[in-house]
Amino acid sequence: MRGGRAGADVRSPRGAAPVSPTRRSKPALSREALELLATRFRALADATRLSLLQALFDEERTVQDLCALTGASPANASKHLALLLEQGLVARRREGLFTYYRIADATLERLCRLVCGSLAERHESLRAHLV
Repeated sequence: MRGGRAGADVRSPRGAAPVSPTRRSKPALSREALELLATRFRALADATRLSLLQALFDEERTVQDLCALTGASPANASKHLALLLEQGLVARRREGLFTYYRIADATLERLCRLVCGSLAERHESLRAHLV
């Protein structure tokens, strides 16, 4: 700290204006856009839904296949799949008696990998500090 004052302004080398954190050149999102974004993240904020999505990353699957892979009951899986469908994260098609689901948002797998990678790095860092 300069001059021993807590909370002193950080100034440029010539003592001019305070230095502000770097800002992106993108304009701020509107409240409406932020609400849409929050709704999308809420749709992803459930372990059962993430499990269903993970099972769909490999290939299109029926509800029965998804239940066998995730341990979800058909009613529970259907409820979660309906929410994911509503949010545009999955798509479905019917073929005879079966309903097939697939990933509809191509960016979803990249997002999951990015978050998983970040968590792995964080936990590795914490483990190093705890040992």
